[in-house]
Amino acid sequence: MLTSCTHVEVGASIANAHEADELHAGLQADDACISPKFLYDALGSKLFEAICELPEYYPTRTEAAIFERHGAEIARVAGTGTTLIDLGAGNCAKAASLFPLLQPAQYVAVDISAEFVHDALARLRQRFPKIAMEALGMDFSNRFELPELVNAGRRLFFYPGSSIGNFTPEHAQAFLTRLRAQCGPDGGLLIGIDLVKDKATLDAAYDDALGVTGAFNLNILRHVNRLVDADFDIRQWKHHGFYNAARGRVEMHLEARSAQEVTWRGGARRFEAGDCIHTENSYKYQQADAIQLLERSGFEATRVWTDPQRWFAVIHAQAIPA
Repeated sequence: MLTSCTHVEVGASIANAHEADELHAGLQADDACISPKFLYDALGSKLFEAICELPEYYPTRTEAAIFERHGAEIARVAGTGTTLIDLGAGNCAKAASLFPLLQPAQYVAVDISAEFVHDALARLRQRFPKIAMEALGMDFSNRFELPELVNAGRRLFFYPGSSIGNFTPEHAQAFLTRLRAQCGPDGGLLIGIDLVKDKATLDAAYDDALGVTGAFNLNILRHVNRLVDADFDIRQWKHHGFYNAARGRVEMHLEARSAQEVTWRGGARRFEAGDCIHTENSYKYQQADAIQLLERSGFEATRVWTDPQRWFAVIHAQAIPA
């Protein structure tokens, strides 16, 4: 799932022109879609926190176990005293757990839900007053350029949680190439990547028994209603999450329970019962393919850490000199 460079506060009540155009184009497409970045308003971010506590949702606890078991070695490889740039920071908990080991000179929390990350950072400053901290509300999925307030020296991008899987492989390479351009000559990347595994495990992780993931997915319609004055009736939609083995990805969709006309500022569409809106992909990688992706993007993988089941990988990659 996504935890996401224009200065955009997607949690605001009105979409800017670019967001409105993006939503309009997606809803009018032959196969209707909404970008997964719109899952993460303030409520969506809180629902995702709840998902991370579910027994079915293995990525969070599996990745956390890797950091706990190999944290000291990860710090030796990645280095201390860096400018730690946390992409899709959310509640900042993952990065904060590594502060005692990484000892960053500056911590920059980047998230599409600006209000949520500002609140998280306010709490974090009280716990770690000696670390300089900045919060950036950004949509970094299409463009990415860091402002001057981010220290230029030895940048370490932190992109945990397998969010890279929300991009198609082609878009993932383009995104990582943009990161490489912001790294500088001695920068690096610490990234979490979800590995291919059995369909039953993946299906359960994205369609849990309690329905929390369903609520998270349905909340995107509430967010769209607020952003572009749409009139989606959330009660008339249901969640589907499943692993598409042929495409190597988990897909999340919203399916119309009944025929309905939906309008929004500047557009409208009729949905028949059974029509779907595609809201998210989560690609799963073979380890070798993940390493090749990094290399094509200008990074050299220096170390890979996995759990005993090889369900998840944490990779440190160094920027390849231009």
